[in-house]
Amino acid sequence: MALTNEFLISVARNAAPGCTHVEHHGDLTIKVEVDALHNLLSEFKENPQTLFNQLMDVTAIDWNTPPDRFEVVYTLYSIEFATHLRIKVGVREDRPHVPSVVEIWESANWYERETYDMYGIIFDGHPDLRRFFMPEDFMDSDGTQLYPLRKDFPLMGIPGSLPLPPKD
Repeated sequence: MALTNEFLISVARNAAPGCTHVEHHGDLTIKVEVDALHNLLSEFKENPQTLFNQLMDVTAIDWNTPPDRFEVVYTLYSIEFATHLRIKVGVREDRPHVPSVVEIWESANWYERETYDMYGIIFDGHPDLRRFFMPEDFMDSDGTQLYPLRKDFPLMGIPGSLPLPPKD
């Protein structure tokens, strides 16, 4: 039996009183502040009435609008109740930090590394936060770290880094 959105919202409000929610075509997204993130995710995993025991994905969205330029998105699944849930947390451009959730779900290790590598979001407390796909020295000519999924990354890549295929 799937969990109702109303029930999930009530659980979220008990764990993180300031959270908000959005429903779109029946899918629920709960938005939470960074300081309440860990508590909310722990509650959804440990609560016997929700049991979101599977972290399916962690990624980010670059809205390219300060101050909350990024959103980190957690996709959860409850095997017991066959229910999906999305949690979002806003992240400031000038302080791209969120707490790591590796101690809640071990699988977050890889997802957080990938999100760091592609967007530059720093997961505080991560046991081994380093680049995943890109080389450690993936930087601009001035030494600034580059993150390929940010909206300000050059669409054609870094000039002179790789030859482009010939035009037909």
